[in-house]
Amino acid sequence: MSVIRLADAEPIRLALPKGRILKELKPILEAADIRPEAAFEDGEARQLRFKANIPGLEIVRVRSFDVASFVAFGGADIGVAGRDVLMEFDDPEVYAPLDLGIGKCRLAVAEPEAMAPTDDPSRWSHVRVATKYPNVTKRHFAARGVQAECIKLNGAMELAPVLGLCSRIVDLVSTGSTLRANGLVEIEHIADISSLLIVNRTQLKTRPRLLKAWIDRFRSALDAQAA
Repeated sequence: MSVIRLADAEPIRLALPKGRILKELKPILEAADIRPEAAFEDGEARQLRFKANIPGLEIVRVRSFDVASFVAFGGADIGVAGRDVLMEFDDPEVYAPLDLGIGKCRLAVAEPEAMAPTDDPSRWSHVRVATKYPNVTKRHFAARGVQAECIKLNGAMELAPVLGLCSRIVDLVSTGSTLRANGLVEIEHIADISSLLIVNRTQLKTRPRLLKAWIDRFRSALDAQAA
C-alpha cells in the first residue's frame, strides 16, 4: 500500500476508544502504518496520551462514548467513534467521512420474553425505557407519536426490566446472547451500527490539506485490507 505521508510532522491528535473496538481497529492502524508506543498496548495502564511512530502524531485513549466530545470540542482532530455515539451526540462539529466497517452491531428495543407474544408496538402511546441513548430513543419513538420516558443508565441495561425499573430497554445488540440470558427479546430495530472515522469540521476547514491526507491514509488502509 502506498501510505500518504503528507505533512507527517504537523501536530495531529487522534482519539481512539478503549475496549473491544480497539482490538478490531488494530489491523487498520497497522495497515495505515500507525504504530503507537509500547505503553499503548497496556490496557491497564493509567497513561492516556501516547506518542507514535509518525512525527507530530499524538494518540489519546478515551472511553468510546467520549471520543465524539473530544473531537467536537477540539481536544482531538480526528477519532474513531461508533455510529450510536454520533446519533446520540448529534454535534454539527463532527464530520464522519469514512465507515471503518468494524464494531458492527445494531441498536434495538427489547422487552421481557413473556410480554412479546401479546405486545403490539403499534398501539403504544407511552413507554418507559432504560437506555444510555435517551436522545436517540426519544427521536425514535416520537417519529410515530409515542412519548418515551427514559431512565438513563450507563450499563447493566438488561437488569432494568428484571428489577422493575421499566418494561423495555434500548441498547446495542450483537449476538443477542446477553438479552436471552436475561429473559429479553429484541422487538424493534432502530439502526445498524459500525465504527466511523470522525473529523473536527473546523480543523478540516482550517487545515484541509492535512486532514484530508489523514482521511485518505485510513481509506488507503481499508483498501489494502480489502485487496
